[in-house]
Amino acid sequence: MDVQKFIQSGILEEYCLGLLSDEESAYLIQVAMLFPSIKRELTAIEETLEKFSLANAMEPPAETKEKILASLGFADSETLPDIAQMPATDKNTDPKTWLNAAAHLIPENPTTPFTFHQLRKDEHFQQMLIIATTHVPEEEHDNYIESFFILKGYCECTVGNDFFQLGPGDFLEIPLNVKHNVKLTSPCVVAVLQYEFV
Repeated sequence: MDVQKFIQSGILEEYCLGLLSDEESAYLIQVAMLFPSIKRELTAIEETLEKFSLANAMEPPAETKEKILASLGFADSETLPDIAQMPATDKNTDPKTWLNAAAHLIPENPTTPFTFHQLRKDEHFQQMLIIATTHVPEEEHDNYIESFFILKGYCECTVGNDFFQLGPGDFLEIPLNVKHNVKLTSPCVVAVLQYEFV
């Protein structure tokens, strides 16, 4: 395979934008696992798109939230927890509280491979809501401890030599410098993703 030609073909960008079929996406994930340079380029594109999305995100008018909540039958939005003020997740976290707080961010039928909603970030900690419809290829981190808390859906996670089956309410922390991947076993997974910077 001509790796450079594959990278320059635009297929990596199409994957990140959710424009590939399921078969094409599966093929690309396999290729990325076989060729480290393709995996690095895919990761760089994903990170660039995420930064672009966050940099260009527009806050909707305040009254929009009230209108949406009212149309869903929540006359008093004060009864809903503020997702930006939710604590860090751990093995004792209640998924129902998070689902109530994040309901307005979770589409009924997600179609893009990955959707991120940044909840909070400072020099020590970052917390995001992630909605995934495809597997997460193998990765490894040396500058932050990653953890995730499953709100909806099911997945299998390999962390080093350990294997985990996860579903709603499950929490998993991934140590530094350990290779790991996530394979979805349901159409989508919604999780709270956290990075604790070291």
